[in-house]
Amino acid sequence: MEVASNPKSLPNPKSQIPNPTARRHGWEGWDEYAPFYDWENARTLGRRDVAFWTRLATEARGRVLELGCGTGRVSSPLARAGVPLVGIDRSAPMLSRLRSRAMRGRSIGGRRGPLLVRGDIRTLPFAPGEFAIVLAPYGVLQSVLDDRDLTATLDGVARVLVPGGTFGIDLVPDVPQWREYRNRLRFRGRTGGASVRLVESVRQDRRRRLTTFEQLYVERRGTRVTEHRFDLTFRTIPIRQMADRVEQAGFEVDAVLGDYRGGPWDERSDVWIILARRT
Repeated sequence: MEVASNPKSLPNPKSQIPNPTARRHGWEGWDEYAPFYDWENARTLGRRDVAFWTRLATEARGRVLELGCGTGRVSSPLARAGVPLVGIDRSAPMLSRLRSRAMRGRSIGGRRGPLLVRGDIRTLPFAPGEFAIVLAPYGVLQSVLDDRDLTATLDGVARVLVPGGTFGIDLVPDVPQWREYRNRLRFRGRTGGASVRLVESVRQDRRRRLTTFEQLYVERRGTRVTEHRFDLTFRTIPIRQMADRVEQAGFEVDAVLGDYRGGPWDERSDVWIILARRT
C-alpha cells in the first residue's frame, strides 16, 4: 500500500481562530469523528451498499477512485475483491484507520492494499483520464456545502475520468427531513474496550438546505470519562437538480436508482443513486 498527500489544499484548521459566525465547511468535524465512525455506521448503514459498489467497480476494467474513502468501509472490500483502487480523503485520522485496516488485511491474505491519497475532493490531484470509474458513496457529495465547491468537484471528476467512464453518486435523501432536537441519546454500546454513548442534537438551515449534527460522544474507561464534541454539516440537493449539475459538468445520466438492487427511483426511495457517463 502506498500513501500520498496533497498538502497545498489542506490548511490546518487548528491554526485558525474559531469564529462562530464563519461559513461552515463540510470537512470540519471528520478528524474528531474518526474513532467512532465505524461504530456508529455499523448501527445505521452497515454494509448494505458494498455489494452494489463492488459490482460497479469490478465491471469498470480500469482504475477506480473513491471520493471520501474515510476508514475504508467501502474501500477495503473493493481492494479485497482485487479492484485497482485509489482512495482520497481529507482527514488524516480517517486514512490512518484505513491504512491500519489495509495492513491487517495484507498480513492475513498478502493482498496489496489501495493507494491512499490525503487530499481535497474539490481539487483532485490526479492526471486527466486516469480513472475508469469514480465512486461517491453514502452522501459524500453532501459534504460539499456550496455551489462553487460542488462545481469544482464535478468538473474535477470529469477531468480525471476517461471518456465513457462512469461516475456513481449515492445521496442520502432524508437528511433535510430530520426534525430539530436537542441532546437526544442516539446509541450506546462498546468499542475499543470502552463504553460509549452518542448524544446528538440537530439544527436545520432550510434556506440553504443544510443540516448540522452536533455530536457528543461520552467515552467511559473504568472510572475515567472523556467527552468528544464536534459538528458535521451536510447539504441536500434535489435529485433532479443534482442530475442537471452532473450533466452540466460533461456527463450523460444513464440511470437514477432508488435502491442498491437497481430498483427505480421515486420520491419515497431510501437512497438516491445517479449513474452517469463521461461524454
